[in-house]
Amino acid sequence: MAALGIGAAPSGASALEAVEFRFANGESQLADDIRDVSLVAAAKEEGRTGSRTILAAALADYGRIVDTLYAHGYYGGTVNILVNGREATAIPLLDVPAEISTVAIVVDRGPQFRFGRLRVEPLAPGTELPEGFRTGSKARSPAIRSAVTTAVDGWREQGHAKAGIGSQAVAAQHSDSTLSVDVGISPGPLVRLGDLVITSPSAVRAARIQRIAGLPTGEVYAPEEIRLAAERLRRTGAFASVSLSEAEELNADASMDIEAALVDQKPRRFGFGAEISSLEGLTLSSFWLHRNLWGGAERLRFDVEVTNIGGSSGIDYLAGVRLEIPAALGADTTAYFMAEYDLQDEPSYYSEAVTLGGGATWILNEQISAETGIAYSYSETRDSFGSRTFQVFSFPTSVTRDTRDDVLNPTTGTYAELEVTPFVGLEGSDTGTRVYSDLRGYRGFGEEEGIVVAGRLQFGAVLGSGLERTRPEYLFYSGGPGTVRGQPYQSLEVDLGNGDSSGGRGFLGLSAELRVAVSQSIGVVGFADAGYVNADSSFGDTGDWHSGAGLGLRYQTGIGPIRFDVAAPVSGDTGDGAQFYIGIGQAF
Repeated sequence: MAALGIGAAPSGASALEAVEFRFANGESQLADDIRDVSLVAAAKEEGRTGSRTILAAALADYGRIVDTLYAHGYYGGTVNILVNGREATAIPLLDVPAEISTVAIVVDRGPQFRFGRLRVEPLAPGTELPEGFRTGSKARSPAIRSAVTTAVDGWREQGHAKAGIGSQAVAAQHSDSTLSVDVGISPGPLVRLGDLVITSPSAVRAARIQRIAGLPTGEVYAPEEIRLAAERLRRTGAFASVSLSEAEELNADASMDIEAALVDQKPRRFGFGAEISSLEGLTLSSFWLHRNLWGGAERLRFDVEVTNIGGSSGIDYLAGVRLEIPAALGADTTAYFMAEYDLQDEPSYYSEAVTLGGGATWILNEQISAETGIAYSYSETRDSFGSRTFQVFSFPTSVTRDTRDDVLNPTTGTYAELEVTPFVGLEGSDTGTRVYSDLRGYRGFGEEEGIVVAGRLQFGAVLGSGLERTRPEYLFYSGGPGTVRGQPYQSLEVDLGNGDSSGGRGFLGLSAELRVAVSQSIGVVGFADAGYVNADSSFGDTGDWHSGAGLGLRYQTGIGPIRFDVAAPVSGDTGDGAQFYIGIGQAF
């Protein structure tokens, strides 16, 4: 026999000296799994060694170890658990030993069984049972559960919501070490979706809950529709908890109601953020949010942001309000209305703007969303072209596809956003279109994806509008934490001559990072960025490039990594010296 000892140094009050595992067939992966499920071993390691505790754990270990044997296909094994040399099941519960010094767990796994005759029927059209559930395969108990679950789910996907097990027989033939399985599936009737029944009080009106959920009452039951309805309710932010469950009984017309148990979020929330860099200074932001404003899960949010505090350029101010109304145009839509005041005191221009607008967002699926709207902007600007007034109608439209595993600290997936904003100049501006795209990709390597390679490509162009007759806010600049770290903020522009400059109509941004986890909480990053700006929307030799590179530290927290980056210029004549950046989340 092989013996595997598990133990820790006992405390002074501990009477349990050793927990010993003995395996008649030697150590294996099975032995490791048995050790892992043992409550006696866990109690020993945690210092819970009272006699009653150890005996209770030993009695529970019989079932846990047998289940582990079944999971590996061993149906003829034996398990003995000896407490102070006596079988645990033979110790009277009213006569527990005053001290338990040793526990020996003796396992003879016996022969491994294989599947013999198998029947799981009837199956829904198109249903394929798992590969591991085949005659001749190792008779692992999880394969049986998986096969039955697959068969039941197949009928449920076809609209038979009450499909289940009608009969079952599992028999082990010890003469040839085979296991036979005979399961009869009861599909039940074809079910249609009934009403969404709200079973808990909510400040959101019942009619609005039903509209937001978008449950297709009257259509053939589909599990995916239940999941989507729950996700729509969660997206509103009005609920702290959303649970949708199927009614136990069908209605007389074979429809099935869906019961919604909802817990409301607190109606109001306040938040703030901060970011600092050496040249751009301090950025402070704050918001106040009111959920369920009128009882329809509406969201009213006020935002305030102050940037470039103590930076190389003037202080910028932004104040805005946005009202969102879910399910305004359908279950997967949200209407919005917004107003914004924006003062920008940038290196190459000064602008005060007021914008009013509205529009709608669509959730096309779990990864893709879209937004479109209309906005009116009035702005007064001073720049190299003089003092000007702009009045512009714009039609901002965007599409986003996001497959990242974590927004603040992605290790796999991609992010792609395309913004197309046609605009009509009423005063001071030509009519044209602004295009901007942001593409990001992430690939993890190594144990627990401790090494991540990340890349980013930004592209921008202003079409149909001349440089002098385009709002400065629509033009492109490079430099700073959002484009090229190590270069001063918006330092790469278009040189107009005589010391004058302007943003460009064409822009490219490239970034690459190598992120390495040193420990669970500490990571290091190496990065390089490059940016290009051109007076035209083309990307020929007339534009200018600059680049920067640096190193960073990441400290993981519950809300995302705290970022500290140090960077310096690599090429270009737009800056010199090192710069640092501090913020929450990865740089991109």
